Amino acid sequence: MILDYKNSSIHYTVEGDGEAIVLLHGFLENVDMWQDLTLHFVKHYKVICIDLLGHGKTDCIGYIHTMEAMAEAVFAVLEHIDIKKAHVVGHSMGGYVALALAEKQPNLFQALCLMNSTFEADDIERKQIRTRAAAMAQQNYEVLVKMSFANLFVPESKIKFDDAYNKALSIALETPIQGYIAAQEGMKRRPDRFDTFHNLKSKKLIIVGRKDTLIDIDTIKEKVKNTDIDFTVFSEGHMSYIENKKELSYKLLHFIEK
Repeated sequence: MILDYKNSSIHYTVEGDGEAIVLLHGFLENVDMWQDLTLHFVKHYKVICIDLLGHGKTDCIGYIHTMEAMAEAVFAVLEHIDIKKAHVVGHSMGGYVALALAEKQPNLFQALCLMNSTFEADDIERKQIRTRAAAMAQQNYEVLVKMSFANLFVPESKIKFDDAYNKALSIALETPIQGYIAAQEGMKRRPDRFDTFHNLKSKKLIIVGRKDTLIDIDTIKEKVKNTDIDFTVFSEGHMSYIENKKELSYKLLHFIEK
């Protein structure tokens, strides 16, 4: 389905009936990443998957896609299909977008899961990496995307999950250069949103992978200690929907249903 938005198009899918589950993909991904999980959810829930700005079949609307701008686009879709309450799951960048949405629309949330994601802002080193990547995108984009995507997987996962890895990589390579740069700039500018997450009056869950080099697990674990935030660590890395598929589907269903 397509929503006309600010002289552009937002692509989204809706399947099933019941309470709403909104699934927000990460950087260099699109709605296709949720295919397997959706099969588990649609039996009892209405599942909404949205291509974020500059990804999948959704257009770019500028040269910087802030997390707030992406959240506004998500909310426009939810308003359009009359979703008043939802369980929201955001993978990586999708988690940043979900937090930006929670900051503006806290009453929307029945639950929020940050999946392989964090409430923390980028540190100086991460911001510098994003700046260099945005500059490199103008030179050899395909090599850059392959390198960026490879960094999301631990080496053994690229071998063990070869088919899924190559499928996800082909999706990543479809991301337009403008979408890549705009998202990098947007992620670089996002603030720390621990307070937003902590104060949200809903169920809350963080899922991380033990081998994920992009997430500071120890810092997050310490910060959520003695809060009402559920914290789960899986055995593998940043791509739990591939590397820990069974555990992820079980955990998310249990989290939403409890």
